[in-house]
Amino acid sequence: MVVLFTFKIKEEHERQLREEFPDIAFRFAGKLDVDVLTEAEIIVTYGEDLSENEIEQAKNLKWVMVASAGLEKMPLRKLEERKILVTNVRGIHKTPMAESVLAHILSLKRSLPKIYEFQREGEWSKKLGSSELKGSTAIILGPGAIGSEIGRLLQAFGVFTIGCNRSGRLSEHMNEMISFEKLITRLPDADIIISVLPSTPETKGLLTAVHFDDMKDDAIFMNFGRGDLVDEQVLIDALDQQKIGHAVLDVFEKEPLTSDHPFYRMANVTVSPHVSSHSSEYIPRSLQVFTYNLRKWLNGEEDVQNKIDLKRGY
Repeated sequence: MVVLFTFKIKEEHERQLREEFPDIAFRFAGKLDVDVLTEAEIIVTYGEDLSENEIEQAKNLKWVMVASAGLEKMPLRKLEERKILVTNVRGIHKTPMAESVLAHILSLKRSLPKIYEFQREGEWSKKLGSSELKGSTAIILGPGAIGSEIGRLLQAFGVFTIGCNRSGRLSEHMNEMISFEKLITRLPDADIIISVLPSTPETKGLLTAVHFDDMKDDAIFMNFGRGDLVDEQVLIDALDQQKIGHAVLDVFEKEPLTSDHPFYRMANVTVSPHVSSHSSEYIPRSLQVFTYNLRKWLNGEEDVQNKIDLKRGY
């Protein structure tokens, strides 16, 4: 059996895999090696380098392990036609992403950007306008593994958490749950709106100008899911017209942002270059999910972790 890794991992991780699975021919190419592609039964990828053409060439392919949560750049229809198993690493992002979200919120609430600015300018000033997180209300779009962890941390700070998903079904660490249809009714009460939604047909363009009209004029909007949640011009207009107080953006419609993008010049926007999930523990956690599933795969077990419904895209 040939397993192709299309991204680099540390030598110690390569060695651990070879020692644990001595009968498997691992190919740590660090790219989509076309010479190995035709042999590979399993491909481990970040999900951005596989097209329909590569899937056609991979005659022996049976399983694609995606070391990411997002699948929007993958040829899901072709994979479904071939009946290829697709799994991802959903859940491993919850700690770094929740910490990133909380860090940005506390930074804004406690005026850290202004403090840093005063320091750079050599200015001693206490005119900060700081506020408290305690007693605020947060809506979390997508209260899955990541959203629930964000909710847990926010609740520890005394925040009332409202989870919002397609069904409105109860999720952990949410004081209240609503469906997408009910979102508009709760936006006027929210001090913070956080999205960690994936990109699916249901979530593309989910937020419109009407939603921003109903937000508080000092609300913090945070997008840590996918950039196609809202048309960027809609968001720019809402910020220009001061319909909301601030936006923290880790994802964008097109990445990377060009150097002349207006977000860079807007005082009420924080641009984060899609790094909220980055951590020294990312690859080790990904490999834990992979090795767990690989053992099941080798034993012929079908109840693998994080199996993707290719019709739904998650």
